[in-house]
Amino acid sequence: MSMIAVIPSRYASTRLPGKPLVDICGKPMVQHVYERVRRVSLFDEVLVATDDERIANAVEAFGGAACMTSPDCPSGSDRLIEVAKSHPADVYVNVQGDEPLVEPASIEKLARAMLDDPSLQMGTLCYPVSAEQAQNPNLVKVVRAHNGNALYFSRSPIPFPRSGGIAPQYFGHLGMYAYRRELLMNFGSFPYSPLENTEKLEQLRVLQAGIAIRVLEVEATGPGVDTPEDLEAVRRILTEKAG
Repeated sequence: MSMIAVIPSRYASTRLPGKPLVDICGKPMVQHVYERVRRVSLFDEVLVATDDERIANAVEAFGGAACMTSPDCPSGSDRLIEVAKSHPADVYVNVQGDEPLVEPASIEKLARAMLDDPSLQMGTLCYPVSAEQAQNPNLVKVVRAHNGNALYFSRSPIPFPRSGGIAPQYFGHLGMYAYRRELLMNFGSFPYSPLENTEKLEQLRVLQAGIAIRVLEVEATGPGVDTPEDLEAVRRILTEKAG
């Protein structure tokens, strides 16, 4: 079974322009992500999907492989579909390009689940979060069935403790996805999803179409990079590890 890892990487960012190329301990951020994905031996290819020649050039400069995609792609999933059209594989794993602290063990757990269970059409990851963290609408939460499949993703804290107090456990969603090729290529044809539109979460389009998403629990990773403050936090963490 063939498997490709894809790292969507856009130059434009409202809060941090040129984000994939920001320097973190002597390397562009996209290189940190690429090298961590490369440590997983299950992939036939690792590709950075980008719409900007500056990112493609930087990737090639450190020995990586880049795939140019349209600047009109509205989301990472659309960018992934473009890659799939020119790079056939059975499974695609989408690793966010702004997660320089992503754990190779987490990537491997998701990839191996798709290899070990051919019935899985789509998979993603979650990790335990505190009740305080669960209140943050920028952190997506997920609740699961006993078999590990997603029941719902939300920006609200779920489950909601009706009788007061806090829920016994909250899980944050780690935005890494694995797709079978057939599901990925059909993604754009799924019917309009009011849930996706309300929460602004693409994965709800899949759930509302009646397709199961397996959600695997992993340990929490370090912060992703969305703001200059996040960037400084990641630099501190990697500098301490190097020291």
